[in-house]
Amino acid sequence: MAEPALAVHGGAGPAPRGADDERRAALERALAAGWAALESGGALDAVQAAVEVLEDAPDFNAGRGSVLTIDGRVEMDAAMMSGPDGRAGAVACVSRVRHPVALARRVMEATPHVFLAGPAAERFAEEHDLELMKPSWFVTPRQRERHQRRLAAATAAPEEGGGTVGAVARDGSGVLAAATSTGGTPGQLPGRIGDSPVIGAGTYADENCAISATGDGEAIIRAVAAHEVTALIRHTGIDLAEACERVLRERVEPLVHGAGMIALGPTGAPAMPFTTEAMHRAWRVGNEAPRAAAGTYRTSI
Repeated sequence: MAEPALAVHGGAGPAPRGADDERRAALERALAAGWAALESGGALDAVQAAVEVLEDAPDFNAGRGSVLTIDGRVEMDAAMMSGPDGRAGAVACVSRVRHPVALARRVMEATPHVFLAGPAAERFAEEHDLELMKPSWFVTPRQRERHQRRLAAATAAPEEGGGTVGAVARDGSGVLAAATSTGGTPGQLPGRIGDSPVIGAGTYADENCAISATGDGEAIIRAVAAHEVTALIRHTGIDLAEACERVLRERVEPLVHGAGMIALGPTGAPAMPFTTEAMHRAWRVGNEAPRAAAGTYRTSI
């Protein structure tokens, strides 16, 4: 029997300023929901349950609270992957699905495909009775104000904490799973797709590890960051923590962009390195007490 474990993140970026108590509370709720699902179901149920809580938390850039595109709309992406069998599902550019991570799982389990996008993905959600909301429901006053300031300044200011969300889990049978969900990057062009739904970039799971990445999406895609971690483990034999740090330091950081990731292997505690000022995260391993943090740990760069 493996020791169950779960880690969640709420994004890597600038140090948190304001609403940090709310973000921490949301992470703790996500961890509790994911842990309950881990005990009653398994790793896939755990990452879905945890991410759904964060998609409903307005202080993160996913679901309700997503950042706005240049034309003031929400376009959301998500992905999920199962480690033992390599099954994966992903969705992009959806504007009405309350829980994009649930839609990603439905793609994984109910179709022969991996990736659906745009209106076709939303029609699929309707056909499978997933909860839909009006596009305006996802737009919070905080993000609307940021969008207006961005338009007025003709520049995109750094996000003040609260970003892409994700979860990785290991159940008692050793099964690993990962899920990630995002609203993209502030002021992005309509139709832009980041790393979160790209299997092998922002989300990946196999027999070696489960990974959810966060940070500069274009850099993470170009580095194929999540898959690089398992490739290093497989080809060099280094441990999970070192593999994560090397990918961030040697593959992502040279692109002059910050990022972070949470990762779990078949045994042990999660690795949670980041090269930004902060990364919101919470985790639990076995019977240990749940823990949460925003800053402190960074990779050596």
